[in-house]
Amino acid sequence: MSGDSEWVVERWENIETRYRIKAILHDQRTDFQHMQLVDTQEYGKMLLLDGIVQTTERDEFIYHEMMVHVPALSHPDPRRVLIIGGGDGGILREALRHPSIERCTLVEIDPQVIDLCGEYLPGISNGAFKDDRTELVIADGAAYLKETKEKFDLVIVDSPDPIGPARILFSEKFYSDIHRAMNPGGIMVRQTGSIYIQADEQVEAFKLLREIFTHTAFYLYTVPTYIGGLFSTVFCSDRVNPLDLTEEELGRRLSRLSSETLYYNPGIHIGAFNIPRLLERRLQ
Repeated sequence: MSGDSEWVVERWENIETRYRIKAILHDQRTDFQHMQLVDTQEYGKMLLLDGIVQTTERDEFIYHEMMVHVPALSHPDPRRVLIIGGGDGGILREALRHPSIERCTLVEIDPQVIDLCGEYLPGISNGAFKDDRTELVIADGAAYLKETKEKFDLVIVDSPDPIGPARILFSEKFYSDIHRAMNPGGIMVRQTGSIYIQADEQVEAFKLLREIFTHTAFYLYTVPTYIGGLFSTVFCSDRVNPLDLTEEELGRRLSRLSSETLYYNPGIHIGAFNIPRLLERRLQ
């Protein structure tokens, strides 16, 4: 918190962003991270982990829709989903909107995140943890992937930045274990940060993933509370090339969802893969 106690501050090496708050609702150190829940003037309730904004009531739907519907609608018939992280339940909520989904396994290392978001941000999960299709596993995601014999159509990695314990979730071994746990035609996505202030994340991920998957592509979108402008996610598959999909086909698949999206649409889906030349050149 800032000195006057009316603001919460997200600090990076050369940048800081301040949010005026109404109250500090929760502040604790778990076995894994520093966790804060505050009520902000502009974005409603906000979750921060180790001082970094993770999600807010007002703009969470953008990230969660783009992390789920881009891969889920690119796959012709997704049935089994693995979510690494995502303890707030937003990705789980969006995945379960797809009628073809038979099982969602969510692996979260810190149960305190699930409990805190369930208490203060229940609208983000919107009952998803009580859905019969949900399997909740409290474990380290890398360890789970190393041991599991399950196979998945979609793997969605919703992890923090590659700092400290999360560093292993950006390793070649982790990605190889994901590849092994995927069904033929499966798709993996993971967030890779801002293309401006976290540029090394995209380059490092691309170098590793292009050696493992046949198709590797980045897509971009903007979340107001994610610092650094354009935010990136990497899409990987051996059989599905996201650039081959048409708006018409995506629209047909989208019509199956149980309710309308707030951000995602087929035009946004296709446009998100048209990345700026600066990122293209960086990846070369």
